[in-house]
Amino acid sequence: MPADTSQINIRELTTYSELLDVQRLENLIWNESPIPLHQTFTSIQNGGLILGAYINGALVGFSYGFAGFKNGKTYLCSHILGIHPEHQEKGIGALLKEVQCQKSLEMGYSMMTWTYDPLESRNGYFNLSKLHAICRTYVENCYGDMVDDLNAGLPSDRFKVEWWFNSPFIGGKQQIEVQNEKSPFQIEITEKGLPKLMNVTTILETIVKNRTLEQILVPVPTHFQQLKKEDFELALDWRLKSRKILQTLFSNRYVAIAVNKNKENVVNDYLFVKEDLIKEPRVFG
Repeated sequence: MPADTSQINIRELTTYSELLDVQRLENLIWNESPIPLHQTFTSIQNGGLILGAYINGALVGFSYGFAGFKNGKTYLCSHILGIHPEHQEKGIGALLKEVQCQKSLEMGYSMMTWTYDPLESRNGYFNLSKLHAICRTYVENCYGDMVDDLNAGLPSDRFKVEWWFNSPFIGGKQQIEVQNEKSPFQIEITEKGLPKLMNVTTILETIVKNRTLEQILVPVPTHFQQLKKEDFELALDWRLKSRKILQTLFSNRYVAIAVNKNKENVVNDYLFVKEDLIKEPRVFG
């Protein structure tokens, strides 16, 4: 059943006191030093955008983005989105993204970008399958060594997604059906019941050699954080092997457009298609 979002109010934040509330919420969510006020305040005066989500007058979520420019294109770089731990799973993140899109269009942007860990398939499903963003950029160890609970110990590799506001993907005008029955990549289940990628190099060599493949399914763990807790070495193995797969596909002009959930399975699948099916201009890379 969809979450009831009728009590959630989203509005643009512009005052010093509102930004102080954002700092307090940042600290509560991540237990880290928040973004300095002088930075966020300057950003919103120069093409940036900060939105707050309120329930009964209390700030329970926010998104922060600043102006970006590369290769002659302007866009909004959505840097952080955070939800109070007691108010997650209520659809607040989706609402913030929806208003971000509306406000960005009003400000003159045609695209928004942000990063996420490609091994977090739940985030991938939200970003690609629900929002209809696309990805063709892999950033190796994007934020260096991170020490928070979600990232500690692993390279902070990231997908850099592009959310084109006028894309036919967003409006549902363009849909690509999955043609492959299964992924070409092989999964072995360990004694702990966890998935492990096998024979990556050989399979990649076959894919690169056979350039006729229009679609490719790439598996990622359904519950990566749980896998990391149970077998850290296996989590690192996933990071390094998936890095090789994803970088290879991007360099051969494939684009990630969706995450397909597999019921009662230990992996979900990214759907990659040939870039010539995507009509959006290339900004990164």
